[in-house]
Amino acid sequence: MGCRYSQASTGGIVPVCATTQPMNSVTRNLARAALLLLSVAALHAASPWSVRLRATYLQTVDKSDAFSALGINFAANAVSVNDKFIPEIDVDYAFNDVFSAELVLTVPQTQNVTLAGVGNLGSFKHLPPTLLFQYRANPGGAIRPYVGLGVNYTLIWDDNLSVAGVPLSLENSSVGLAVQGGLDWKIDDRWSFNLDLKRVALRSGVYAGGAKLTEARLDPWLYAAGVSYQF
Repeated sequence: MGCRYSQASTGGIVPVCATTQPMNSVTRNLARAALLLLSVAALHAASPWSVRLRATYLQTVDKSDAFSALGINFAANAVSVNDKFIPEIDVDYAFNDVFSAELVLTVPQTQNVTLAGVGNLGSFKHLPPTLLFQYRANPGGAIRPYVGLGVNYTLIWDDNLSVAGVPLSLENSSVGLAVQGGLDWKIDDRWSFNLDLKRVALRSGVYAGGAKLTEARLDPWLYAAGVSYQF
């Protein structure tokens, strides 16, 4: 605020000071501009949501208990399920820079079952969604390694299995632990390249006429590569 001096009618000298109104107006305009900039920045902030598309190779470990059927003694690990490539789409939500959740999805899959010394037993269908909670290292870096831990829930249906004309059946579902490790390699602000490895506990009893013959422990490894898009 500036002041000047003038002569009063009484002959004295009095100060005349400029009003502070213009300065208050400037302050208010600057505050409005700052709020506007903050609003625009918030609108353009990275979304916590992202999606991944992966090509995944499912490799079962094919463990099972020894059992007897049709007068034949079958050794341990006689039951096996085929390995195959499957498509995978994942939805991710970031709670902050290091913790996130991932929902792993695919389309229904058909697997073939064989028995050592006998051959093909038939097939079954399954759908194995998995929910994982992740810790992501190197915040802000171009390469983000991560580890995850969660649960797999596999639906099993349409089990068309038999041996020597005797129908076989599986359980309707499997619930098991899932572990994960991988990395994202940032390409630009939206896209990243992804490598991923998971191990899932997936098991089912094998039944004939209501009697349990053995437990098939598939417990697959899932090797995957793909891309991620950040919204």
